[in-house]
Amino acid sequence: MLDTDKRWKKLGEVFVNKCFKLKPGEKLIIAQEEIETWPLALATYEAAIKAGGFPQIQLKSAYLRHAFMKYGTEAQYSWVPELEALSIDWADCYAALRGGYSFSIMNDIPADVLAKNMAAHGKVSTLRWQKTRWMISRVPNEAFAQHAGLDLETITDMYFDACLMDYETLMAAWSQWAKKMISDKPQLAHITGKNTDLEFEIDGRTWVATDMELNIPGGEIGTTPLNNEKLNGRIYWENPGVFGGRLIPDMCVEWKKGKLHKATASKNEDFLNNVLATDAGASLLGEFAFGTNHGLKQFTNDIMWDEKIYGTLHIAFGKAYPQFGGENKSAIHWDVVKEMRNEGEVTIDGICVMRDGKLLFDQI
Repeated sequence: MLDTDKRWKKLGEVFVNKCFKLKPGEKLIIAQEEIETWPLALATYEAAIKAGGFPQIQLKSAYLRHAFMKYGTEAQYSWVPELEALSIDWADCYAALRGGYSFSIMNDIPADVLAKNMAAHGKVSTLRWQKTRWMISRVPNEAFAQHAGLDLETITDMYFDACLMDYETLMAAWSQWAKKMISDKPQLAHITGKNTDLEFEIDGRTWVATDMELNIPGGEIGTTPLNNEKLNGRIYWENPGVFGGRLIPDMCVEWKKGKLHKATASKNEDFLNNVLATDAGASLLGEFAFGTNHGLKQFTNDIMWDEKIYGTLHIAFGKAYPQFGGENKSAIHWDVVKEMRNEGEVTIDGICVMRDGKLLFDQI
């Protein structure tokens, strides 16, 4: 379990000193998900101690959650984990270090059971962003590499390169793009592309560029949808949506006058519709954003990496983050990434800001 690669220590220091800016006396929960994330959990723990903080580690795993869903009653798999909720009350900061896991372990879980368990854990997620300074990172391991179709060494190098890049310089450019887009009135977004023609209104005041403070690898610029009657049309995703360990290929969702009209997929369609029926806000939009990170080029079937790929866009179903001005409420926040590098265009109030994967903010 002891990994002597010094990059783990360097990254732990980035998490503590740059993402959190942890102060002496502050409390940090490190949610270590899957045993392979131990080198980074240890590095983050050590960095927190050096900063004068009080770190605690939780061990979590998709395999533990699978046991709840396979052997538990509805009262059990719908249960909100109490100690996790209490730890968030205790903590000032929360680091989620999420290792990959085999998606196939969820194949024997009924769609409605998985959706209810995801909703329960979504309540813990809501507490996290309401009460702590938080960050999330998907940490590569062998299972993650298999999902991505890469070997472990290659994807680990990609992870360190993307996490330890010069975010301060890049953030200056991304922030300028966001400032160019800010408006004191709503704006109309229009996405066209493969099997896609979707319009919706966005809050022009909420454009923001994010680097690495909330999740890392970082790199996106986005805004908040308004979810009114101007939400019309459909969007198709070339790569599978991933939620709760389920791959949902060929997703296509359609709205009419601000209401969900139809959601289809070539596999796990019942699960898709169960997720979108989680609550009143689950079928609406919580986020609209573009990836800005040139260091991430290949889809990995992991939203935390894929949503940052330059040349893609993503929308989130469900919960909008209040710190970005959003009001849509839901137990879920589910980002799904659309490939735009082969074909497609995005306009904001008639101004083209992306064409065939190229961001055009510098030309505005």
